[in-house]
Amino acid sequence: MKLGVSSYSLFQALKSGQMTIMDVIDWIADQGGEHIEIVPLGFDLIGNPELPEQIREKAASRGLDISNYAIGANFLTDTEEAYLGEIERVKNEVDIAARLGVKKMRHDVARSEDLSIRNFNAVLPKLASACRQIADYAQQYGIVTSVENHGFFIQHSDRVQALIHAVARDNFKTTLDIGNFLCVDEPPVGAVQNNLPFASIVHVKDFYVRPAGSPLGEGWFRSTHGTYLRGAIAGHGDIPMTDVLRLVKDSGYEGYISLEFEGMEECRTGTRIGLDNIRRIWAELG
Repeated sequence: MKLGVSSYSLFQALKSGQMTIMDVIDWIADQGGEHIEIVPLGFDLIGNPELPEQIREKAASRGLDISNYAIGANFLTDTEEAYLGEIERVKNEVDIAARLGVKKMRHDVARSEDLSIRNFNAVLPKLASACRQIADYAQQYGIVTSVENHGFFIQHSDRVQALIHAVARDNFKTTLDIGNFLCVDEPPVGAVQNNLPFASIVHVKDFYVRPAGSPLGEGWFRSTHGTYLRGAIAGHGDIPMTDVLRLVKDSGYEGYISLEFEGMEECRTGTRIGLDNIRRIWAELG
């Protein structure tokens, strides 16, 4: 197992200009991280064509792997032309992933206001075709593409599996986020157990969870069934972190574990404490 950090965890500092992506690489290395996951928010890889190689060289100089490249995408388009255009756009992002030197890449798949299983089943062949074409394109670089359990529409463990099986490519898996199942009211322990066999990389995230009821104010959002959620420092929230990490460890998973912090605390503080908590819990599991 290699423990590291998603650049998204430092998005507050990137967005404000307090840090550059190069600063983020240095900071993660200084915290004892073993890899960085690149999420291009707060910096632009497309408008700065030399940046992917610069990131690759900087990470190597600090002894960090670049574990994963994670981007947005949506193949539920209004027209066939837009659908084909989105596939080509994501293929171009695969080229950037190759320039970064990664062997894993997560792309989103769909957004929809109709979250019903009927709608999911109806559009699954179209979504699978897009993912299959991108996985086939990524194969030339030895890159494993993946869908993350987020965005509400493809967030349940069984929907993620349905897409993986429909794509039917060995290099298409899931970026397994242990916390995101709560957004669709699925208990993390069971959902993680369901999808661990299909994981290309594991995200560790934590949430505070409160029952549906009176609005809780700033910082909270609601699951599909009204439960209130707020991002927490890993190990401080309501996810049974020890139980979940035990599942990951006992499964024999030996890949990357990437911390994704999105709490209200200052991002460097929240990320540092979460990283220490994950490292301590993992060690205590023996």
